[in-house]
Amino acid sequence: MLSKVRDQIQQITDVGLALLALGIVASLIGPNVPFLGAIADNIVSLINSLGNEGVVGLVAAGVIIWLFRN
Repeated sequence: MLSKVRDQIQQITDVGLALLALGIVASLIGPNVPFLGAIADNIVSLINSLGNEGVVGLVAAGVIIWLFRN
């Protein structure tokens, strides 16, 4: 049962990452894409805030990468 839940969560995460990638590409092509907002700006601000935190930001980035690895 837990493996089915894990598989469902993995599939939802994969769809979310695909939508995120689509949003990044669409926002880079045209800044006024409806329903997407400022995805690229949000990612840049996330990276900047992680960079400003020093070691804590590095650990947080490592955790984020670990969560999204395949």
